Amino acid sequence: MKSLFGVVLCAALATGCGVRRVPDSIIDKLPYEARIELLEAENDLALAVDRLDESHNEVVRTRELIHRAKDRLKAANAEVSNAADALSKEVAELAVVEGEARVDYLKARQKVNVKEEDLASLFLRCSYTRFEQSRLAAARKAKLEGSESLDPADFENDVKACDEKHTAEKEAMKEQEGEASTLRANWDASKEKLAKKTFDARASPYVE
Repeated sequence: MKSLFGVVLCAALATGCGVRRVPDSIIDKLPYEARIELLEAENDLALAVDRLDESHNEVVRTRELIHRAKDRLKAANAEVSNAADALSKEVAELAVVEGEARVDYLKARQKVNVKEEDLASLFLRCSYTRFEQSRLAAARKAKLEGSESLDPADFENDVKACDEKHTAEKEAMKEQEGEASTLRANWDASKEKLAKKTFDARASPYVE
């Protein structure tokens, strides 16, 4: 348990949170049976770490998609200028519209991704407070020396405050999610127009 605890502690500190802790000097005295009871809380904490890692990866992935989308848009604009006939120009112009819609959507999606990464970071903090609450409960149940000086109400308040903040911030990002959803619909519509004009040529560099 110590190895995971150390990893999680570093992750929690990286979120900038000051989580109330049960001293390791107390936890080190926990009997084996009590440590087994902490496994569920420990697993929840590990899942929170994974969630933060996944959300960060999504931010990185979308950043690359935005870069590629801008390159596509640049190429589509060049096609308009180089079009040899009216049909080619019309297709290129539709590709520009699709490319602009793609970039707009991905930028909006990235704003949501960044918020989700912040939420995952906060969720890790909340998970960490619950983990410490579980550690205190186990220590007090085992009547370990020093645990009586720690007030369970303080740990409970930490959990409640963190959960309330997480809920509020999740609610606050709904507007951004709605904007991203609208822009996704615009992009889908522009892709459909381009696909129809190119006879559903999904191999086109402008259509996915």
